Amino acid sequence: MLVSERIGQFFVEDPHSGRDRLEYTEYGSGGSWVVLLHGQLMPRRMHQPLARSLAAAGLHVVTLDLLGHGRSDRPADPLVYSMTAFAEQVIALLDHLGAEQAVIGGTSLGANVSLEVAAIAPDRVKGLVLEMPVLDNGLEAGIMAFGPLLFAARFLPLTITTLRWVTKPIPRGIVPFWVGIGLDTCNQRADSVAAAVHGIFFGRIAPSSRMRRQIAAPALVIGHPADPIHPAADAAMVAEEMPDATFVSAQSIFEWRRRPERLNKLTAEFAQSCWKTSGRQRRQTR
Repeated sequence: MLVSERIGQFFVEDPHSGRDRLEYTEYGSGGSWVVLLHGQLMPRRMHQPLARSLAAAGLHVVTLDLLGHGRSDRPADPLVYSMTAFAEQVIALLDHLGAEQAVIGGTSLGANVSLEVAAIAPDRVKGLVLEMPVLDNGLEAGIMAFGPLLFAARFLPLTITTLRWVTKPIPRGIVPFWVGIGLDTCNQRADSVAAAVHGIFFGRIAPSSRMRRQIAAPALVIGHPADPIHPAADAAMVAEEMPDATFVSAQSIFEWRRRPERLNKLTAEFAQSCWKTSGRQRRQTR
């Protein structure tokens, strides 16, 4: 089923960087809003297959490039990057679209930002889709993975610039979709990468456990086995903490990329159920 796709933009004001431009893509139409957020340093296009699938199921889906990512502006000031700032950008997106509420979801960084939106603006959240959130069990591995990147971006910027020069000319249309996403992720500038990683890892990574226990919105939480940066234990923990959450174990980190049908279907059914009813009983782990 073909669905309409539209690219849009809006602006946010920040006392440190001034007026910043954010870009998004809309899929489908109607009042059943879903916002999808990407992983760290990845573009919003990573959620294009899921967005198209959800829109074909009748949902109005928006994918957003958070500040410092994709085709949005990329300031070089670490003070503009934080989970709270990202969450405020999502709320600004909803305001721009005229959407009172939405199902908010994302992967890795996007999952943590979704939790932050639910913590600071619970009245705007119809439901949550959290794929591999990074909490207590994954923090050290995340620092080990992104620490060298921060060092390289700050002190060896030519390495980031060279990678961009090598990968940017490769036509995305001739490579497999996820290879293209990887190439897009390599399209970085050293100063903005250093600022983004610094701001994210030296701030609050996610709402506290106490705050997560107070999130009343229904949630679908997807965990991956054998993923050290996004351990399934973190996903299971947040699903246990939240009063109306379902934990789903993916077969691997590649399931949603290579064989997405099962998880696409579960996500569509979950989002549709969030819009069909406001009161639901806690669901059991699948």
